[in-house]
Amino acid sequence: MSQASMHPQQSESLRQHDHLPFQQGPYGYEWVTTAEGSTLKITNGTASISADLLWAFGLGRMGQTPLYRRHDAFYESRVSYYSSPGALDITPGHARAVPVNLEDALGRQQEPSEIQRCFGCHTTASTTNDQFDPSHAFPGVTCEACHGPGARHIAAIKAGTENSTDLILNPGRLEPVDSVDFCGACHRTWQDVVGSGLIGVGILNIRFAPYRLENSKCWKQQDARITCIACHDPHKPLVREASSYDSRCLQCHKLRGASKSRLAIAKIAACPVAVQNCVTCHMPKYEPPNLHSSFTDHWIRIARPGKPYPY
Repeated sequence: MSQASMHPQQSESLRQHDHLPFQQGPYGYEWVTTAEGSTLKITNGTASISADLLWAFGLGRMGQTPLYRRHDAFYESRVSYYSSPGALDITPGHARAVPVNLEDALGRQQEPSEIQRCFGCHTTASTTNDQFDPSHAFPGVTCEACHGPGARHIAAIKAGTENSTDLILNPGRLEPVDSVDFCGACHRTWQDVVGSGLIGVGILNIRFAPYRLENSKCWKQQDARITCIACHDPHKPLVREASSYDSRCLQCHKLRGASKSRLAIAKIAACPVAVQNCVTCHMPKYEPPNLHSSFTDHWIRIARPGKPYPY
């Protein structure tokens, strides 16, 4: 999370792909990144337009989307960098139809509330004292993004004062619903998706892990153990090995007769098929069109082969 945003010239992915071309109809794109900065230029063959890119949102593992300022407003670039092909393609949420003019080809202006939320999730301290000021934002999600202002907490630790943890928010102490809502403030909750009509985007809503999690049977049965932090430690890099999550699954779906052979265990365990790599069956991966990456579906269920993607 600490690298959820950065200045483009600081992005390792963009430094490795310092000249990125893209063509759509008559519009030719060129994204150039150097140690001094990053620029997006677009031409239709007779005229051109360009913008200095200020931010790259995204870790870079899957891709990064650039932002720029124009006419005293923030704009989201119409093209983003995707790591899997190592190339540009249309940014999620933008129409894939050929633009009508150069301005349209360059990107989309962000509404004030929208850009404030973007910075709120991808940077730290972009809003202070209820005033949005991205010029003071720290790249990425740092400690205070989740724990709140830490000056009093640090001062108490240095002074040896007891109960210094009471001076800072600890999301780990939240009740299950509040905990998932806390993560969902950026990753989108069930209410966010349903309330804004994002169910209608189909398989693209797989990106909203809290929403998918809250559709799970165990969540609906109010099992207090099923939260985001039950499986993920926000202070550590995301674990990608499927087998590493087995112990977490089996904390709830405990084995019976653990001294028996593996075949016998499989027959009497909560899952009659296997006791390893649980998430590969119960949290399958999907690759939404045009996103060039696969996403783990956090709607925990018996995902039967051939069954359509559930909304």
